[in-house]
Amino acid sequence: MKNPLRLADGRTLVEQLRLQLGNVGSSVIPTILVALILVWVLSNEHNALALRSWAGAVILMKLYLAREARRILSSEISFDRAPALVWRQIVLNSIDAAIWGALAWVTLGTTTVAGSILVVAVLAGVAGSSMSSLAPVLPVFIAFGAVELVVVATKLWTLGDPAYNALGVAGALYVVTLLGQARNSARAARAAIDLRFENIELIERLRVETEHAQAAHQKADEANLAKSKFLAAASHDLRQPIHAQGLFLEVLARSKLTAAQYDALANARATWQASAEMLDTLLDFSRIEAGVVEPQMQDFHLQPLLNKIENELAPQADAKGIVYRSRETHVAVRSDPALVALVLRNLVSNAIRYTENGGVLVACRARGDEVQLEVWDTGIGIEPAQHEHIFREFHQLGNAERDRRKGLGLGLAIAQGLARALGHELTLVSQPRRGSVFRLSLPLAQMGVATGGFEAAPGRARVFDVRVLVIDDDEAVRAGMRQLLSAWGCECDVADSIEEAQALARAHPPGLVISDYRLRELRTGAEAIAALRAEFGEKLPALLITGDTAPQRLREARATGVPLLHKPVSPNQLYHGLMCVLNEVEIDSSFALLEAAAAPAN
Repeated sequence: MKNPLRLADGRTLVEQLRLQLGNVGSSVIPTILVALILVWVLSNEHNALALRSWAGAVILMKLYLAREARRILSSEISFDRAPALVWRQIVLNSIDAAIWGALAWVTLGTTTVAGSILVVAVLAGVAGSSMSSLAPVLPVFIAFGAVELVVVATKLWTLGDPAYNALGVAGALYVVTLLGQARNSARAARAAIDLRFENIELIERLRVETEHAQAAHQKADEANLAKSKFLAAASHDLRQPIHAQGLFLEVLARSKLTAAQYDALANARATWQASAEMLDTLLDFSRIEAGVVEPQMQDFHLQPLLNKIENELAPQADAKGIVYRSRETHVAVRSDPALVALVLRNLVSNAIRYTENGGVLVACRARGDEVQLEVWDTGIGIEPAQHEHIFREFHQLGNAERDRRKGLGLGLAIAQGLARALGHELTLVSQPRRGSVFRLSLPLAQMGVATGGFEAAPGRARVFDVRVLVIDDDEAVRAGMRQLLSAWGCECDVADSIEEAQALARAHPPGLVISDYRLRELRTGAEAIAALRAEFGEKLPALLITGDTAPQRLREARATGVPLLHKPVSPNQLYHGLMCVLNEVEIDSSFALLEAAAAPAN
């Protein structure tokens, strides 16, 4: 416990001084009134001059103390100066106490008994009042009380009356009591001051920590934005040559090749497909970040979807020597079949990747008005501390070397993002070294659903009888598109700018425009299509192709209302797009997404 008799250090002592000096001004008027009343009541022919002199001294001293307090409070009190000011206050208040004590020497023995009682009462009241005003700096009050007691007690002792002697003893006890109260008051004041400073420090620390947290949050947002921009830029630049490569491979497949050449072509196609799948994964993630995934809700049976996923992924399980099973179900649900297929494929691919023994089971369980689509595996399992982390982008278990065969670490992030976009809950239960189960909750269909599955891409028997204008600033893409479209029976013109496209269109009016979204000089395919439609009619069929994955770019491209395909576009997707646009049929988003569903999972 702190000793209140010892001067506090630094800022605490400064605040104690301010508190004590702030009390001085309120006692000036009461002091003047009391002094004048005492002169009026107690003055007689024996003490008139002395009493008036005493009153003048009391008033002048109080005015000086008030002026001194105002002067000190009007300036900054430094820590080094505070102890000297305390000692100055001790001296000044000791003088003030001596002047008040002199009242006993001026009046006692020269006034009536009633007057003597009044004097003692006033002196006791002054002592009590000074206790409340001077207690914040306890040594100052001790000096005041001790000096007043000594001066008054000395006078009482000289009177030689036992009654006055007893009054002196009572006065001493009264001062001792006041000292005890002053000590408690000083402790409370000091504790309040310390608490105030602690609160100020706490607020300051909180402010600093808040600023640091905000700075860290801003830095994280900037890093995340930079990451997204980098991925978008890298993805766009990679998509261009891969898109062109796919077009050339399709043209090459239509040529006469030897058996060895067909094998080489198959390997090249497999490599192209792997690259395209990884870019499609980045595209799926960018779509979710951009908020351009708009579910097309409908009622559908789950079994055709389960059959499709099993046909695609069971060979991967067979290659690892594990079992793949999906239980038959007749249940129908309401959701977006393409997005559900994409979620399920990511979950199943993830299960196969992390299962070395045992197998993978896909099943449905009805729970009230919901169906839980479950993916079970007997794989490595997931530690409880990792349950939230695995749904973060680029987070992978057991792939510190970043083996591309294990994907990009986006599969579960995509699955979670798509589940949120659909308004469905995706949960995980897992035990390390025993396996995991992912559950996607789907609402039951409210009405009967006709049996059906996903339509495959249309065949290639049809030959297009249309002139196509291709606008792309990449020469390889233009060459590949010209060769592929020509193989499909199209007459094809190619341009690398809007101006060249307009010139070609005036010479040979197109029946269809296919344009890259990002063109040179910060212009877009949407501008090119708008310019051509202004000349050749608003109904001119058009198709946009983009390699952008930046969220803002995806939103801009989608806002144009022109059908959109994403590089690398497979010949199958391009053929399907042409069929839809030329027949004025909306491009089936389910088809496009299912083509992209080959993206590797986490």
